[in-house]
Amino acid sequence: MARLPRLPRTAVSVSKGGKPRPARRPPQVGRAARPQRDAAPEPSRSLLTLLATSTTLANVLPVLHQRAIEAAGGVCSVLFEPDARTGAMQPTSGRGPGAQPDGPWTPAATEARFVAAALSRTPPTFVLDADRRMPELSARLGTPSAVLLPLTQGADRPGLLAIGVTGLPRSGPPGAGLAPVADAFVTALELFRLRQSDALQRQLRRVFDDVGTVLATTLNLSAGLESFCRGANPVFGADRTVVWLHDRRARQLVRRASSDPKHVGNLARVPADDPLSVAAGAMRQTRAGIQPGAGGSAASTITVPLHGTRRALGTILFEGIRSESSGAAGLLDQADEAGRLLSSAIENIQLLDDVVRSRRELENTFDSIAHLVAVWDRRGRIVHVNHAFASRVGRTRQQLIDCPLEEFVGPDLRAWLAAHGAGDPQSDADGPVNFEVVDPVLKGPFGVTVTALRNHEGERVGSVLVARDLTPHAKLQAEREELRLRLTQSEKLAALGQFIAGIAHELNNPLQGVLGHLELLRVTGAFPAGLRREVQTIYREADRAAKIVRNLLAFSGSRRLVRRAVSVNVVLQKVLALRAPSCRAAAIEVVRHYDEKLPRVQSDPLLLHQVFLNIVMNAEHAIAATAHGGRIEVRTKGSPARDRVIVSVRDTGKGIPSDVLSRIFDPFYTTKDVGQGTGLGLAITYGIVQEHGGEIVATNHPGGGAVFTIELPIRWPAGGLTDTVPATILGGHPKPIA
Repeated sequence: MARLPRLPRTAVSVSKGGKPRPARRPPQVGRAARPQRDAAPEPSRSLLTLLATSTTLANVLPVLHQRAIEAAGGVCSVLFEPDARTGAMQPTSGRGPGAQPDGPWTPAATEARFVAAALSRTPPTFVLDADRRMPELSARLGTPSAVLLPLTQGADRPGLLAIGVTGLPRSGPPGAGLAPVADAFVTALELFRLRQSDALQRQLRRVFDDVGTVLATTLNLSAGLESFCRGANPVFGADRTVVWLHDRRARQLVRRASSDPKHVGNLARVPADDPLSVAAGAMRQTRAGIQPGAGGSAASTITVPLHGTRRALGTILFEGIRSESSGAAGLLDQADEAGRLLSSAIENIQLLDDVVRSRRELENTFDSIAHLVAVWDRRGRIVHVNHAFASRVGRTRQQLIDCPLEEFVGPDLRAWLAAHGAGDPQSDADGPVNFEVVDPVLKGPFGVTVTALRNHEGERVGSVLVARDLTPHAKLQAEREELRLRLTQSEKLAALGQFIAGIAHELNNPLQGVLGHLELLRVTGAFPAGLRREVQTIYREADRAAKIVRNLLAFSGSRRLVRRAVSVNVVLQKVLALRAPSCRAAAIEVVRHYDEKLPRVQSDPLLLHQVFLNIVMNAEHAIAATAHGGRIEVRTKGSPARDRVIVSVRDTGKGIPSDVLSRIFDPFYTTKDVGQGTGLGLAITYGIVQEHGGEIVATNHPGGGAVFTIELPIRWPAGGLTDTVPATILGGHPKPIA
């Protein structure tokens, strides 16, 4: 059986200057000299069996310490492991009186030289007067002398074994017996460190497998961090595990996850530069560290900074750690490894979240485009469409993907795309091409623009079609044209009105003279009885001519308005009473539906009387054309929401032909026979209603006949009515009801 390797049976002592020197055997006083002999080492089988069968390092170290004490002839031994983070020597195990003193050992300058000299050599170093040269170590061991045994593993120095001795042994400085002990210590430390590291790695792997599963299924960072906290808590033996993430915009640390149920969902915040915050301070560190417990508590906190590629991500806090000092270094290494893995997971999920959010924003922007957009690849198959395109063709986007574009455009557009090469992704044509088409598949007139789709290397990978619906544009153009025609018509009618007003004034004077003299002749009887009928006819026709002149004056806007509160129901009642004999003669039934709570309107009663009289007389003429009687329905109601009064007059005649409906309010336009109408009635009616700030609309009733609807404001229009009816009475097309 092979034995553990031994060091040469040599030892050194340390001189006053801290330099090694050959050890001298002190003279024997009051004691017989004994022959020098080395302690026979135990067979290697026993050490191998101990290392193979022990499950914890705590079972092996006491045996190794005892062997070291026996080999050195000492009374106690302490194993110090250097802490690369702090530079201190951490006592991790020991045996005998004074072993395992509390707290790390930070050698002073003199002691540090002895430690450095001891660690730089392979043989043990014997410090005879340690109580003077290394007082702190001597005090920790409780002996005046010490043997410093370096533990070497290649170029590494995993530890330093300090053995307390009371003096130089009779057999000389210890040497050969300590070499197997040093090898056994190194083997044990490395073996159990690897075992502990492997166990922690397996546990961390399971923890991050669970975290990965949660993140993959939910894409929820908070849920993944909660899973990590619950899984890592028992791995590190912590009372509580907390993850703080850095909010760069707010410059704060946010507690996003915790193994403590009291903290779940409670997003506490601290400033990122808070000097009193453990989490904020740890985020600025480069490696994991240990924060001692407050008030000398045995529980400590392991802080782990989370660092991404270019930024600080946050901090992990393992609170309430009560690990043995022998495993602190390995635990910090594992904490660093956990921090690296979690940092990678956090950064990946944040990047994924940024990508998903950016994609969602792009899709929302794409779908918000009102134009029809379709993208197809080099095969001519659709790869993406917006919501407007899918809705227009009556398909979902999923149904359109990978379908030929030509199936969803009309033949004209399909032929144009083929003729111009715009629909062929293999074409090298660059720049947008435009085309206007009425497409039966896309249902409307469109302005189509096709551009090449290129990748980041400039290669053409497809094409993009944007179809702009021209229907609103055509409608706007039609409205502009209508407004232009109305303006032109208004200008013509205004000039005509001024001309008519002048003629009416000139005709009115001789007509009044004729009527006056005829009335005088009728009263005085100064004409033969046989001419009475002829004179009556002359008077009637002259009066008719005077009425035409008066209408012309009203048409031209020469009559002054009278402003007063008027009851629409009363005006309608007077109009219907005036026309009652004619209605009875024509077998026309008049039906009234009055709103008794109808408010008064500010209006000119005579002009309002003329409006309703013209509409009722038109209804009579429409019913008379049917030659079998009919019905006129008059309805009034208030509209409080719009602050208006609404009057509707419906007849049961033949209605208004569709080709006439748009011109019914034009001046001098009439459907009556020659000599029966001047074409001014409805034009004057429209002008009066407009001047009152109201609106009038003529429609055909679904049940037959025409319906005239008049809306009048209860109050005066803004700025008040003008004193005279202006040239707007000249007519034009009615405005739609607002």
